[in-house]
Amino acid sequence: MSTINSNYTTMKNFLILTCFLGFNSLMNSATLVIEGKYQNKNVFVQNAYGVNGVGFCAQEIKVNGKITTDETNSSAFEIDLAALQLKYGQKVVIEISHQENCVPKVLNLEDLKSKPSFEILTMNVSPAGVLKWTAKNESGSLPYIIEQFKWNKWIPVGEMDGIGSPENHDYSFQVTMHSGENKYRVKQKGLNSFSKYSQEVSLKSTTEKPSFAIPKTGKSIDFNMETAYEVFDAYGDVVKKGFGNIINIENLKKGKYYLCYDNTMTDFTK
Repeated sequence: MSTINSNYTTMKNFLILTCFLGFNSLMNSATLVIEGKYQNKNVFVQNAYGVNGVGFCAQEIKVNGKITTDETNSSAFEIDLAALQLKYGQKVVIEISHQENCVPKVLNLEDLKSKPSFEILTMNVSPAGVLKWTAKNESGSLPYIIEQFKWNKWIPVGEMDGIGSPENHDYSFQVTMHSGENKYRVKQKGLNSFSKYSQEVSLKSTTEKPSFAIPKTGKSIDFNMETAYEVFDAYGDVVKKGFGNIINIENLKKGKYYLCYDNTMTDFTK
């Protein structure tokens, strides 16, 4: 009987110690949170040893609030997102509980980032300056950047968020037109500066072409109507930029400058 009691006491103490160690481990843990969109790829984690060389850094994995069965007791492990029946493009929140003094490293974060995948079905710009397009096959809510071609380059003129799902979606954006032919396109930018572009659409405007003059004081550039403008110095740096009918150039040093306005590029000397 005494032997049974002794074994029972030993087992009881072991369970208490185990529970204490587990509780203490959780009390001394931190959480690494990673958010992204499911792109039909699993996540790979490089796992460090514990601070005292006992066990491994990562302790528990949760995906969208649910504990996974992924094995973390190794120097590298895989979070099996494919087994969770996630939909392509679905939001993913991964929580990796780990020891305080070490942090596991996610090796392929880029595989949780949305990639530009849209397809343009229709796109046009109206005489009133409304750019409209219909897109499908978006794999994440990336912003659409609206660009206008002028001054021999594509210039961002606006931005709006994409809805981010595969269905057809309609978008519209009010643009400001310059005189002559206007060209527009939209793009989405992904990881590592990869961008996907739409086709170009164009429309010839009946807008009057602005003219300008520099008064004898040399303190300003005066347009006869409001226009978008940029002023560059001799090194190609932008020194003035905006929209209006007067550019204050009083603080510019003497020298040669380049003026872009409406759809025109010219130069002037201060």
